[in-house]
Amino acid sequence: MPAETTLLPERYRDPRLVARGAMGEVYCATDTSLGRVVAIKLLDVRDAADDNVRARFTREAHAAARVSGESGIVTIFDVGEWNERPFIVMEYLRGGSLQDLLSREGAQPPARVLAWLEQAAHALDYAHERGVVHRDVKPANLLLDREGRVHVADFGVASAVGLETLTLTGSIIGTAGYLSPEQAEGREATAASDLYALGVVAFELLTGERPFASRSPTAEAAAHVSAPVPAISQRGRGLPRSLDPVFARALAKDPARRYATAADFVAALRHGFAQGAGPTRVVAPPPARAAARRRSPLVLPLLLGALLVAGVLAAYFATRGGGRVGAPITVTQHGTTIHETVTAQAPTTAPPAETTGAATTQTTTQTSGASAAQQGFAKLQAGDPAGAVPLLEQAAQQLQGTGGLSEAYNDYNLALALVETQGCSDQVLQLLDASQAIQGHRPQIDQLRHQCSGPPRPGPGPGKEHGKGPKDKGGG
Repeated sequence: MPAETTLLPERYRDPRLVARGAMGEVYCATDTSLGRVVAIKLLDVRDAADDNVRARFTREAHAAARVSGESGIVTIFDVGEWNERPFIVMEYLRGGSLQDLLSREGAQPPARVLAWLEQAAHALDYAHERGVVHRDVKPANLLLDREGRVHVADFGVASAVGLETLTLTGSIIGTAGYLSPEQAEGREATAASDLYALGVVAFELLTGERPFASRSPTAEAAAHVSAPVPAISQRGRGLPRSLDPVFARALAKDPARRYATAADFVAALRHGFAQGAGPTRVVAPPPARAAARRRSPLVLPLLLGALLVAGVLAAYFATRGGGRVGAPITVTQHGTTIHETVTAQAPTTAPPAETTGAATTQTTTQTSGASAAQQGFAKLQAGDPAGAVPLLEQAAQQLQGTGGLSEAYNDYNLALALVETQGCSDQVLQLLDASQAIQGHRPQIDQLRHQCSGPPRPGPGPGKEHGKGPKDKGGG
């Protein structure tokens, strides 16, 4: 939708309206001075006529600029005023918002949710340490970049235009669902209020609905104040009861009873999923040689915390059907030590003989495949790609079709070992495509593909398995 050029300074050309909210409009435009596409938020004409609101808007924009640019926070490039309307110029993220994703797809896979929450938690904790409170944490303000990473937008904007509490304005539809009890009662928002809102966002991402959803924003705000926190295990399919106390604390009515930081909340969520997955044991193989440490950046990392959780989640979902255990293994590099996490089998009633045999065969196949993948990974780290190839090929055969992260990482490691021993080939590109189909875009995959065939191919975003689901939006 074209916009009049008088809306913005001449520096910003070809403005296009992309969103409209309670605080005004958002335009996408080209910054001709720097040659880049930006997003520009213009304060609503009605609010711009109020000198006090304009002053608050500018003040909050400057406060947000102090924390912008940090990982996970939308970067602010400029703050100004044009034709008596204040504006903020910031980076433009083409991936849309988590609200867009929820509207299209509903509840999201736990592994993806935990990764997003960790990114948002880092941004919020960083801002809180510097005295900046967001006041309006919600899926619409959590934007995605081309890699599917979350960036928090609109720090302080709610306060600037009088949207941080119900008592200041009656037009708060769409935000009441994330208001903390103290905000709903007209009290000042604090860092604890942001953590409450993040808990609501987490609840919605995992279940597809807000904990106190109501047709009336006023009724929903009142429920935040007085209604008991619902059990998420009864709202979301397959979510363990060990998550219920986590959300009971995250959504506590008393701010003092909530988690101290957003990172603490995400860590508690991980622990809740780990409890739901059952007991685990940790096996530490021999330390890698110095050469392995030098080569490790070339091997697809297993993303330490977030992807270790993904492995635990895989174990949980593999074991919750009838007590059978698929024994998925996640290997994560921590310094120079490799940890193998194996889900132990829970005691169950023995099934019929033929079923027991099939389950045992499947468990043995997955376990031996993951074990071979680990051994091949260790050889690749140790600078022995030739020794890694047969192990990784064995693992590829045994893990094929399982659709788990072990299969995805093994496909990448096999592709890397083949390039180092035999050079590029169609098999390498097929392995990279298979890995990306499970786990989405990763810089290491794109880099190796570029080495063998040129620019990266389009593919599914993180969490899309075997090409299913919406396409990666790109940009950001």
